[in-house]
Amino acid sequence: MSFFNRQIVLATLMSTTMLALPFAATAQTAAPMTAEATSPKMESVEQRITSLHDSLKITTSEEGSWTAVATSMRQNAVAMQKLTAAKSTQEQQGMTATDDLKAYTVFAQAHLDGLKNLSASFGTLYNAMPADQQKVADQVFRDFGHKGSAASK
Repeated sequence: MSFFNRQIVLATLMSTTMLALPFAATAQTAAPMTAEATSPKMESVEQRITSLHDSLKITTSEEGSWTAVATSMRQNAVAMQKLTAAKSTQEQQGMTATDDLKAYTVFAQAHLDGLKNLSASFGTLYNAMPADQQKVADQVFRDFGHKGSAASK
């Protein structure tokens, strides 16, 4: 998998706008139960967090680092949800082509910022994993990239 494809995979993990991730279950880590946390998109994020937790075989000693990853995913999802709501309001008020491009720039920057946060927290977790668990993580990400491309065909 190329560097670019890995970045796409990470962006997908942190984004609520790309819900194709085939993870399903309930959350293993505590999440604040706000109105945002109970939305269908946030439930999907919680499902992805749980399935990723299970797929990566997170151990008890890794829970602290894992919590940072899960928190990053939740924060990214909330940020994207807020941007989506703001864009929807703008569309109702009428957007010009220039406004649409500016909105796209804001979304792209939010994806980039979220990816940086997720990469940092996941990097800490990954670096603390033993080599055999890192291989599992590598395979989880590699498999996701292939499943995502197969699903789109």
